[in-house]
Amino acid sequence: MATGKKPDQPDRTARAQGADSGPFSGDLDERRRRLEAELARTGALKKPGAPEERSGSSAGVAQAMKLSSEFIAGVLVGAAIGWLIDHFAGTSPWGLIIFLLLGFVAGVLNILRSSGQVAQTGIQPGRMPDDKNRN
Repeated sequence: MATGKKPDQPDRTARAQGADSGPFSGDLDERRRRLEAELARTGALKKPGAPEERSGSSAGVAQAMKLSSEFIAGVLVGAAIGWLIDHFAGTSPWGLIIFLLLGFVAGVLNILRSSGQVAQTGIQPGRMPDDKNRN
């Protein structure tokens, strides 16, 4: 222990000079090369900054802007309607609170509809809601 190293610490200078770090390092390098070759063959390994990746990210940003604007619009419209009701009916702050919450719910519902999580439902002309199983 004259060098001041602890016995359980590996010798970093020997590894940096290219010394073998263990009996399995060649095996791990070979497995890594085979994995990279297989990923490249199947197309799962793509280079960063590829054109299709950039267009996907810009489409994602556009989708995020659309969803966030729909949510904000729902909340703002609900708050405006609530404020107008409070202003003209003198029910302050209840109209604002109720319609702000309704605007929040409408914004969340708009997001779910736009993202395809909730099916858009509606009554078809000439059919009653309980006529689902009838022709």
